[in-house]
Amino acid sequence: MLRLGLDIGGTKIEGLLLDAQGGVLCRRRIATPTQSYPEFLHALLDFIVGFGEEATPPFSIGIGLPGAVRADNGRIKNSNCLILNDQPLRDDLQAALGHPIWLANDADCFTLSEAIDGAAQGSAVVFGVILGTGCGGGLVVHQQLLVGPNAITGEWGHNPLPGYLPEWDGPGQPCYCGRNNCIERFVSGTGFAARFAQNHGQPLSAPEILGAAAGGLQAAREHYRHFIDALARSLGSVINLLDPDVIVFGGGLSNVLSLYQDLPTALLPYLFTDSCRTRLVPARHGDSSGVRGAAWLPALNGGVAP
Repeated sequence: MLRLGLDIGGTKIEGLLLDAQGGVLCRRRIATPTQSYPEFLHALLDFIVGFGEEATPPFSIGIGLPGAVRADNGRIKNSNCLILNDQPLRDDLQAALGHPIWLANDADCFTLSEAIDGAAQGSAVVFGVILGTGCGGGLVVHQQLLVGPNAITGEWGHNPLPGYLPEWDGPGQPCYCGRNNCIERFVSGTGFAARFAQNHGQPLSAPEILGAAAGGLQAAREHYRHFIDALARSLGSVINLLDPDVIVFGGGLSNVLSLYQDLPTALLPYLFTDSCRTRLVPARHGDSSGVRGAAWLPALNGGVAP
């Protein structure tokens, strides 16, 4: 059967139609409607129906989205695309299309894609990390996406930063989730840039800070050094708990090549072992991992089934 995957983001919705072997038949994108849920739903339905022009339905449909699906009522929660929160997206789509829909968190889809045919292919335990606007994560074991009763598996970014010290980590960082000093506020691209502006009075983007660090600016070099240490502390806890074979990185900061050179050494002081055999790798499919993972959801019984 053909597989349609959709990746819902804050600014765009991407769709990818795959054949039975995972080959790409069609790829499309539209802007994400953010004014109201009815507008969003109408646009998404039109987008899905449009893929029928490329291949004769039926095709399976998997969707990755920011946020999670509540186990008790099937409604969306924890989405930074605010119009989706508390909405019965899966039920509405199934009612309109007369077709089963699978939903999962976008970081879960990213991890599933990389575990199936990406940088972690063939590995037993795979932890996926998104270092972008936010700091998401997912966990795949033996090619099965793990989804717990609270729909928060892999949400490492909303644990407190381990070992927080104001004299090293700077002022406390309030998070949109209502807590303070979440890991996301220190190691996401957004948090990385916001803290540099807060500490140094320069509103630079993450790529600009990294460029300044490469150019020798001391403040930027120190900021990058703190980022590596905060990331090592945070992932040290993940490795101590899960002992994954591979950690796969996605998001804008995953493109920083020095991360894969500096992080392995920085991790060691925070691990319950004298060496680390967990591989740290960038995603093979890059920005397409999320939508590819969404397409795989129905075949692998991942995510929230209808």
